[in-house]
Amino acid sequence: MSSVVSVPRAPLRPNAAAPALAAAVAAGGAVLLRLELSPWTVVVAAAASVLVWVAAIDLESRLLPDRIVLTATVGVLLASALFQPTHTIEHVLSALVAGGFLFVAAIVRPGDLGLGDAKLMLLVGAVLGHSVASALLLGFGLFALVGVALLVRDGRSALKRQLPLGPFIAAGAIAVLLLGG
Repeated sequence: MSSVVSVPRAPLRPNAAAPALAAAVAAGGAVLLRLELSPWTVVVAAAASVLVWVAAIDLESRLLPDRIVLTATVGVLLASALFQPTHTIEHVLSALVAGGFLFVAAIVRPGDLGLGDAKLMLLVGAVLGHSVASALLLGFGLFALVGVALLVRDGRSALKRQLPLGPFIAAGAIAVLLLGG
């Protein structure tokens, strides 16, 4: 008799849906205001909203929903092919390299990093192209700052705490979009 390991399925919405929706709309709106209006900018703004939405889900459940993240990634890459075909290869390669980087890290350290984070980097790479490295650095930098703050506040007990990486990845990507990375 074989045993089947049940993997929890990520929810499609956070429990605190209203504030998450407000934050997602605000992020998308900020991107639209910051970048020159074009069909591609609308796609990027929608992706920023998705990043906020899934970050909220990750904060609550420690899971990133593949159904949202992978669907958005495919949508962004198709939109890239349609609206800016000269950059599509860059976006595809950036998605694969960034996602692959975190995929390898998740395989090497499965307790410390999840495959959902690697899939989220696929989306970030698809949106940002070559600027994905800046988003990753910012995200990890924010993650480290919060970790140090928790260590200062809680002492050694903070070392046993696990933080979801998704919100930090999302924050790094949105910062790059808004700061012009």
